[in-house]
Amino acid sequence: MAKKTQAAKRHRQSLVRRDRNYGYRSRLRSFIKQARQAIKENSENKQEIVNQACRELDRMATRGIIHRNNASRRKSRLLLAVSGKRKMVIA
Repeated sequence: MAKKTQAAKRHRQSLVRRDRNYGYRSRLRSFIKQARQAIKENSENKQEIVNQACRELDRMATRGIIHRNNASRRKSRLLLAVSGKRKMVIA
């Protein structure tokens, strides 16, 4: 346990942020999973679903949940897959 009051407060803040970020990451993973599924099934509205996932990636990068280069890389791969220029790996 932290001895200083400032360190104790920082620890409490980090726990709150960890819980909040976990929710954000879970939401982001859901959007990406939906986009990959739409691409795999060649859904009619796959472009719209991928655009939603891209917006969510941008939002998480802005909030600092993921790094902006990570968001950019994921968006690039999704957009290449939806255009048919790259095969999507469903993991």
